[in-house]
Amino acid sequence: MTDRQPDFVIVGATKSATTWLQRNLQQHSAVFMPGTETHYFSWYFERGPAWYGAFFAPAAAHQTVGEKSTSYLDHPEAAQRLRRALPEVRLVMQLRNPIERVWAHYCMDFRRGEVSADGDRHPGADGADAEQLRTGGLYFRHVSRFFELFAREQLCVTLYDDLDRDPASVLNRIRAHVGLATATPASEPPGEGSRRRTGSGRGRSGRYPKLSDAIREGLCSYYADDVRALSQLLGRDLSSWLGAARARG
Repeated sequence: MTDRQPDFVIVGATKSATTWLQRNLQQHSAVFMPGTETHYFSWYFERGPAWYGAFFAPAAAHQTVGEKSTSYLDHPEAAQRLRRALPEVRLVMQLRNPIERVWAHYCMDFRRGEVSADGDRHPGADGADAEQLRTGGLYFRHVSRFFELFAREQLCVTLYDDLDRDPASVLNRIRAHVGLATATPASEPPGEGSRRRTGSGRGRSGRYPKLSDAIREGLCSYYADDVRALSQLLGRDLSSWLGAARARG
C-alpha cells in the first residue's frame, strides 16, 4: 500500500444516496475523495496497491482521505481484503429499504434501456440476473461480515429513512465518525430530485414501470427473515420496511 491510504470508506449500499453523501463530504475542505468509485477491494483487487494508491496521490497532507465503492458491501471477499489492508479504517454503510433499493436499481437499468418494462430481469423474476439484483439487499448477510472483522467503533451504519427525514443530522453523524470537526450545511435531500423526475439521462425517458403487488409481496417474503435479523443486529426496529413496501406502489 502507498503512503496515502483511505481513512474512511463508504462501502454501500447501492441506490441508497451514497453519491449524495460523497458530494456533501467533498464540500469540506479537509476531505479528499476520488471522483470515481475504485471498486478495488471487490472487482479490481488484482491490480494491486500501487494502482489503488494512485487514486489518493492528489490529496493534500492535511486532508482526511476517503473513498466510496458500493460494491464492497455485498462482495464476499471485500470485507476481509479491507481488514487486511486497512485494519484501522473507518467504514460507513448507508442502508435503504431493500425492496425500494432493488426496485430503484431495476428502474435505473430500465432508464438506461438495459431491461424492458416486463422483461426477464425484473426483480421478481427467476434467473441469475434477478437473483443478483435481490441479493444485494440481504443486508444482514453482508453487514455481518464487517461486524465480525472490525471493531464496532469503526463502523457507522445509517439508514436512508433517517436521511430522508433529517439529512443534516445523519450527515453530521457521519462527519463525526470520519473525524471532521466542523460541519457544512447539507445539500438538498437526495429524494427530492428523484421524486420530481420521472425519467432522465441516457436511454429512455418517461415514467418508470410500476412495482406490482405480486412482485412487492414476493420481495417482502424474500427479505423478511433478513430484515428481522438485521433489526436485532443494529438494535433498530426495521419492520416498517416491509410494511412500507406493502403500502407503496
